[in-house]
Amino acid sequence: MGSDLRVVQLGENIGARVDGVRLGELDAETAAAINQALLRHKVVFFRGQRHLDDDAHYAFAESLGVPTTPHPTLRFEGSRVMRLESFGGGGANQWHTDVTFVDRPPKASILRAVELPSYGGTTTWASTVAAYRQLPQPLQDLAENLWALHNNAFDYAQVDPAKLAAAEANPEALLKYTAEFQSTLFETQHPVVRVHPETSERALLLGAFAKSILGVNGAESQALYRIFQDRITWLENTIRWNWELGDVAMWDNRATQHYAVSDYGNQPRRMHRITLAGDIPVSVRGERSRAIQGDATEYSVIDTPKPLVA
Repeated sequence: MGSDLRVVQLGENIGARVDGVRLGELDAETAAAINQALLRHKVVFFRGQRHLDDDAHYAFAESLGVPTTPHPTLRFEGSRVMRLESFGGGGANQWHTDVTFVDRPPKASILRAVELPSYGGTTTWASTVAAYRQLPQPLQDLAENLWALHNNAFDYAQVDPAKLAAAEANPEALLKYTAEFQSTLFETQHPVVRVHPETSERALLLGAFAKSILGVNGAESQALYRIFQDRITWLENTIRWNWELGDVAMWDNRATQHYAVSDYGNQPRRMHRITLAGDIPVSVRGERSRAIQGDATEYSVIDTPKPLVA
């Protein structure tokens, strides 16, 4: 199967399409080739995967790593898959890296389109590796000495009464979702620059769950955050995907941020996601991220891969 696989690069800094593969349970050769494409391009896309259901989606994930539970606090009625459904046009419309409020953010996320609006609903990814690489040396040195506090006290799935009213949605459902998301407070201190466990590349670790830079006052924290976050989202560091039914996107959560564009009005948009267990981030000086509050052991094992570069 691996011999049919073709990787088509879509951008200089991020993004590739993988052709010639039928997703599901994969042989070792194909799984290794997809993982290599992921490490090189940070996010990879697969077209024409309409055969996938939740079980085949899960089998694909198992071929590439250890699936986590759907979420540290959201249960999804016992499902092994996280169901992401828009509420009146809402969604993950802030730049974020998945689940950085725990000490073991996922290695990767695998997202499948289940129901799409007639227009809009694209997703954009950004390379945090390219962003670090582009920084002038003094800013690299500064970032490598900084740590940030991440928590889940504020979710990207925000309660927006105006959108709820416009969509004639059920506000109780969204309030219940938000309360469940925040039912357990997780707080973790991460280095602003982490070393990728497989490629040894350095990447900026920030996004919407990063609440403050440690050791400085509030104004300084906001200024420092903006310097580095703005670099991540330079258009040259991003790729935007126009979804079709049957599409699957897989991204390296250790090297990217993403943003779901909320531009489809009140139409429904349903996506299913599975995440793969990751490691505990390590700073350039070898210090590991520190859990301050919340125990993530029920959410995910710690899966530390062997580095490609010794």
